[in-house]
Amino acid sequence: MANANLLLHPVRLRILQTVVGAEEMTTAQLRERLPDVSPASMYRHVATLTQAGILEVVRERPVRGTVERSYRVRQDAALVDAAARESMTKEDHRQAFAVFTSAVLADFERYLARDDADPPRENVLYRQGAVWVTDEEFTALVEEIEAAVARRTHTAPGDGRTRHLLSLVFVPDKTGAPDGAEDAG
Repeated sequence: MANANLLLHPVRLRILQTVVGAEEMTTAQLRERLPDVSPASMYRHVATLTQAGILEVVRERPVRGTVERSYRVRQDAALVDAAARESMTKEDHRQAFAVFTSAVLADFERYLARDDADPPRENVLYRQGAVWVTDEEFTALVEEIEAAVARRTHTAPGDGRTRHLLSLVFVPDKTGAPDGAEDAG
């Protein structure tokens, strides 16, 4: 599995968020979607993600004397695994979360900047909930959510489908325990 520093770099995270769920994308298409990223930076970060096995080349075709590559995300490689998370310090987690939330905010800002953005009509949703679960129940919950999302990642554009970005955060709320209740985290 890739390490957190590789995946949670601000530009690489945005590239992955843009490509994930797409059939495939070229660097030119990425540059259209992320116009604030310089071409040199885009090519460098795509190369880094490809060398790490997080992006894979799915097609190559000649274009004006060069080779245009199409990429897709290897979902199994685009994870900060448990061992990497365990080796991270609290400061590492703080920085990783800041990068993650900044990327989510940037995605939302790009959406709202579109002239045709219509949050109520387009089913924009952000919500927070709380559940009381054991460690085993929490593991099962995460597996259920990941399985539900995975079932939808193989659908293709068209037929009225709109791509939606899902961003999940799970944080234990140890302040939420009722008086006298022991909180297992």
